[in-house]
Amino acid sequence: MERAESETFSEELADALVRIQRLIRRRLRGGTSGPRLRGAEVELLRLVESRPGIGVSDAARALHLASNSVSTLVNQLVRDGYLLRETDPADRRAARLRLTGAAEKRLGDWQRRRAELVGRHVSRLDDTDREALRAALPALRKLAARLHEETEEP
Repeated sequence: MERAESETFSEELADALVRIQRLIRRRLRGGTSGPRLRGAEVELLRLVESRPGIGVSDAARALHLASNSVSTLVNQLVRDGYLLRETDPADRRAARLRLTGAAEKRLGDWQRRRAELVGRHVSRLDDTDREALRAALPALRKLAARLHEETEEP
């Protein structure tokens, strides 16, 4: 692939992925109860869901955000009733994060609604397009892993 063609493909892929994510987020905003959660708040909740008891500094590293930014997110989510901040018994100065029942319910609802939304639109594609998307998933996962690895480098 020529360099100009490769750059065009990269731009088109990035644009398509961003557009899909933005449209999914917009569609899911409607029909939720409680305060609207920003993208970074949802990312933090999903991280805590996958790693219960994670500390603020580890969460900041995982999300590639400054610790003070994550602390601000934690404070807001604790106020809104979505996160519990527990004292680490091994280090009384450190906090461990856990989801509340309200957060678990909200994330579960969000994931179900997201799967239904995407599934509904994927089902409207023809068989060839659905198979192309299915075949692209391993490459997209590798791309995500490589992008993640690059952000981990010093």
